[in-house]
Amino acid sequence: MSREQIPPDWAPLLEDLGDRRSTARGMGGADRLARLRADGRLNAREQIAALCDPGSFQEIGSLAGALPHAGLPPAPADALVGGVARIDGRVVLVGAEDFTVQGGSIGFATAAKRLRLAQLARQERAPLVMLLDGAGERASNALQRYPYAPNDMQEMAALSGQVPTVAVVTGSSAGHGAVTALLSDFVIMLEKSTLFAAGPALVAAATGETVSKEDLGGARMHVSTSGVAHNVVTDEAEAFALVRRYLALLPSSAWSWPPSSHNGEGDERRLDALLHLVPRDAQRPYDMRSVVRELLDGGEHLEIQPLFGRSILTALGRLGGESVAVVANQPTVLAGAIDRDAADKAARFLQIADAFHLPVIFLADNPGVLSGSKAERAGTLRAAARLYMAQSRLRVPKFHVTLRKAYGFGSSVMGMNPFDGQTLTLAFPGISLGGLPASGAGVAGYDQAGREQMAERQAEGAWSAGDTLAYDEIIDPRELRNTLLAGLALGIGRRAAACPGPALNTAIWP
Repeated sequence: MSREQIPPDWAPLLEDLGDRRSTARGMGGADRLARLRADGRLNAREQIAALCDPGSFQEIGSLAGALPHAGLPPAPADALVGGVARIDGRVVLVGAEDFTVQGGSIGFATAAKRLRLAQLARQERAPLVMLLDGAGERASNALQRYPYAPNDMQEMAALSGQVPTVAVVTGSSAGHGAVTALLSDFVIMLEKSTLFAAGPALVAAATGETVSKEDLGGARMHVSTSGVAHNVVTDEAEAFALVRRYLALLPSSAWSWPPSSHNGEGDERRLDALLHLVPRDAQRPYDMRSVVRELLDGGEHLEIQPLFGRSILTALGRLGGESVAVVANQPTVLAGAIDRDAADKAARFLQIADAFHLPVIFLADNPGVLSGSKAERAGTLRAAARLYMAQSRLRVPKFHVTLRKAYGFGSSVMGMNPFDGQTLTLAFPGISLGGLPASGAGVAGYDQAGREQMAERQAEGAWSAGDTLAYDEIIDPRELRNTLLAGLALGIGRRAAACPGPALNTAIWP
């Protein structure tokens, strides 16, 4: 309808609405937007456009913050651009903190908008993606009467395990905004981004500590040391591609099954390369990533937290076109021994896999849970117990494969527990099992004859375990993919029933 065709009584209202929308879309103004662009970064609206399908974004709350309060000027969209969009055709809720407006801080209208986005995600069972670049709660909130009402942290906690949630830290995220990341399933940080409870200035004022933003909450620290974030990327394009890869492997909610993708990559094939990738000598390290690549469709997988708890790999991928989760020991780190960080990482990963109905494949090759005074003081045993709890409570098809060795509690936390809900339990020939490696028998008080007997028993591990059905089958390594495909077809059969919905975790976790 042309301007001339608009009825006169509507024209001023629509013109006013257009002006207000234009102000909201102007964000922090041309100068601030130019500074952001000069820094090589996208603004909040450009980020959403880059992440989502073209033309799919429908904004919610564009006029929030449009009116002045407590003598303060209006804040376009109240520093948060949010709404409904599509990613690869799937409906999602998305919000992006706008650093050009009052540092991306959270005003009262922003808080309501954040709550509304999380509420809609839970109500409509759609994934939630938040792009974080903000200073936390707005200091000027103290100048106004505080509205005690539900907040997005409460809604994010209620949302957990019901729909996939992703946080991308694109700049500096602090305080309340940073909590959004802590309560999300998957946290991605740009290499130059930071995440902390409070910035360096507040830390100095509160504790007297002088520290840089990077040392306090830099991306590399969080993905390798604290474990607060999962993956680090170089730029926004890489981050958004990672979001799309992650969501593509998950259902939209816990009320639906994971998506299938049968594109010819999921056909049966023998894995002849495994005989060269996995050394027969159990003391020789090898990169478990090469085994995972060989096993999964197209050699593709998405590793979660690759720089944290590195003695265990946690990855998503497809097997026979079906989304699966993989938990695998990494013999190149601590010989695959399970330390506290690795156990914590894997336990949380299993909760996500179970929440969204992903079959889990355990690839075990470890000398046990890490021992020693440092490991004991770190609480490694409690973390290992949490991992055991996570695997024991899985509702999804569960597959265990022992590649070379699995000792003591290290075998149990990796799902090697006969008749414990596994769909299939497999082993390669020549595996070693037991309470401890035969090399440690002398320390345990065994004499020479005892040590020789233990070594002999361990050498017969596969045959002995197969004899008692501790494993469903001892397989040629080259048969691994095809055997798991057959087991997956069996496990997927349970999807003939209605999707069970969210998990109800009533246990007290270690």
